[in-house]
Amino acid sequence: MTLMLTAFVFWLAMWWLNTRIAASRRHGTRAARLAVPVIFGVTILVVWELVVRGLEVSPVILPAPTAIAAKFAAETGTLWLDFRQTALKGAVSGYVIGCAAALAAALAIDRSPFLQRGLLPIGNFVAALPIVGTAPILVNWFGFDWQSKAAVVVVMVFFPVLVNTVQGLADTTAMQRDLMRTYSASYWQTLLKLRLPAAMPFIFNGLKISTTLALIGAIVAEYFGSPTRGMGFRISTEVGRLGLDMVWAEITVAAIAGSVFYGAVAALERGVTFWHPSQRG
Repeated sequence: MTLMLTAFVFWLAMWWLNTRIAASRRHGTRAARLAVPVIFGVTILVVWELVVRGLEVSPVILPAPTAIAAKFAAETGTLWLDFRQTALKGAVSGYVIGCAAALAAALAIDRSPFLQRGLLPIGNFVAALPIVGTAPILVNWFGFDWQSKAAVVVVMVFFPVLVNTVQGLADTTAMQRDLMRTYSASYWQTLLKLRLPAAMPFIFNGLKISTTLALIGAIVAEYFGSPTRGMGFRISTEVGRLGLDMVWAEITVAAIAGSVFYGAVAALERGVTFWHPSQRG
């Protein structure tokens, strides 16, 4: 009971501190913007620890953060091998191939009204297919190694990037296009100097959405066949052995990898679209 009361008091104190920081005049500073999510995350971990220990929750149901951290430290080598297999080989390779193919297909669709009317509806149909239905088929086609996971990722990231790119290429006004024609600009000159820069916010929107889809797709694909390594393989195996601390350690790795991946694309977006109103300080 004492631990539960401590958790409640700690939560109220951190809530009060966060609201004070958010309401202060210095909230716009970088330190204040970082402090709010950090305090909130630490609060969740501390309350989680206190509640699990106070209620004596079984590790099979929900392990404490300290138990997860201990497992993380003890199995760093295994976690690294799983991360390299799933994220670096399956997710990243599939992400690069899928996004590059989507950009090329968007340019082809932009040049051909036939493809725009025929390919986009098919793309929307394929994008609506559940991953649990397409993943086993692709695993059977490409084998149990990382190539099949990359194929699943290609399917998942292709259409979000395609749709956003096509929409971005159309996001120019008639006056802007008429101005390029008055300069006798060719299609490729108009594309490179006007339409592609204008489409960059849309393209990066699709790229950022696809960062999370890539890792999810690679992990789920490993449920349907994988060598004896990989994040999805480890999660499914440890759930069967009731090793929930290892499962949460893998989830932590996936969350960190996804956040870093998203942050890298967002940083690239700020460098490329610095002129856009959304990037102005």
